[in-house]
Amino acid sequence: MDLNLLNYEYPEDLVAQRPLPARHESRMMVLERAGKKTEHRAIDDLPSFLRRGDLLVLNDSKVVPARLFGKRCTGEEVEILVVEQRKDGLWRCLLKKAKRIRPGEKIFFGMQATSTACGREGIYLLMEFTKDSLALAIEHHGVPPLPPYIKREGYEAYTEEDRERYQTVYARKPGSAAAPTAGLHLSEPLIERVKAAGAQIAGVTLHVGIDTFAPMRAERLGDHRMHGERIEISEETANLIALAKAEGRRVIAIGTTTTRAIESAATFEVKESAGHISWPNGRIHHGSWTSDLFITPGYDFRVTDAMLTNFHQPRSTLLALVCAFAGREFILSCYREAIKERYRLFSYGDCMLII
Repeated sequence: MDLNLLNYEYPEDLVAQRPLPARHESRMMVLERAGKKTEHRAIDDLPSFLRRGDLLVLNDSKVVPARLFGKRCTGEEVEILVVEQRKDGLWRCLLKKAKRIRPGEKIFFGMQATSTACGREGIYLLMEFTKDSLALAIEHHGVPPLPPYIKREGYEAYTEEDRERYQTVYARKPGSAAAPTAGLHLSEPLIERVKAAGAQIAGVTLHVGIDTFAPMRAERLGDHRMHGERIEISEETANLIALAKAEGRRVIAIGTTTTRAIESAATFEVKESAGHISWPNGRIHHGSWTSDLFITPGYDFRVTDAMLTNFHQPRSTLLALVCAFAGREFILSCYREAIKERYRLFSYGDCMLII
C-alpha cells in the first residue's frame, strides 16, 4: 500500500496541547464497523456500550520521564530522549542535533549525572551513563516524553499537569518512552463503573518504544521496518483472554499498543514466550518477548473484537493499525467527520470506540 493512502489534512488548532481538566470529559466518537455508522458521545458513556462478560485489556506500562535536558561542555543545552537499553549496557537515545555529537563527548545533567556519547546505531545515538547517573538525571532533569506536536520549549515549560496526565491511572511497570494514550481517558471512577457494568479487566505490558511513535519514512507500508517492543503477558491474563474467546465474549483492547500486544501473543512467531493457552479456534502466548508485528490493512485479527483508541497522525503505524481493524475508507471518513465536529486530536485529544 502506498503510504499516501493513509494521509489526511487537519487544522493545527485541533491538536490538543493540554489535557482537559478531567479525564472523563473527553469526547468519544463511536464507530460501528458492521453498519458503517457513527455516533458522537463522551468517554463517560463507555459503560453503556459494554456487555456483561466483556473483557477489557489495558496496557499497564508506566511512562518514564526520559526526556532529559542537559548541557555539553561548551554550555550548549541539549535535549535527549532515552528510548531503551542494549544488552551491552549502552542506551539507545534520540537527540536533537545528534549529528553534531561526536563519540567521547560528554553531556552533563547537573553536577552529579554524566553521560558519554559512544557512537551511532541507525537513528539512535548510543550513550553510556556513569553509575546511578541515569536515575539521577531522570529524577532531577527528566520530563514526560511528550510528542513533538505538543509544544513545550525547555524544561521549565513542563508542568505538574503534564507529569500526572501523561500517564494512565493504572500504570504499574516503568519502561515506556511514550504513553499508551487511549488509557489516558480512563479515570478510576470510570473504571469502577466499567466493572459495575459486568465487564472484566485484565492487564498486559507493552513498553512503548520507537515502533509506536516513529514516523514512517518509506513510501510503501511494506518497506517500513519495525524495531521491536517488549511485551509481557501473564498466564492469568492469557487464561482470561482464552476463556473469553472460547465463550464468545468480546475482548476489547484499550489502545493500539494493547492491540499489538494481544495480537502478537496470538501469532505463531513468538519465540521467547514461556508457553501458550489454547481455545477451540486459536491460542495465546504468555511470558515475555520482543515483537516487531506490524499490523496493516489486510491483517486477520485473531483476538481483538473492539478497540478504544485516540485519533492518530496521518501516515503513521497507528493509523495503519486502526485502518486494518475498521477499513481504511471508513476510518478516513470518520476522521473527516471528527475534524468537521472539532474533535481534539492526538495524544491529549479525544478518542473513538470501534465496535
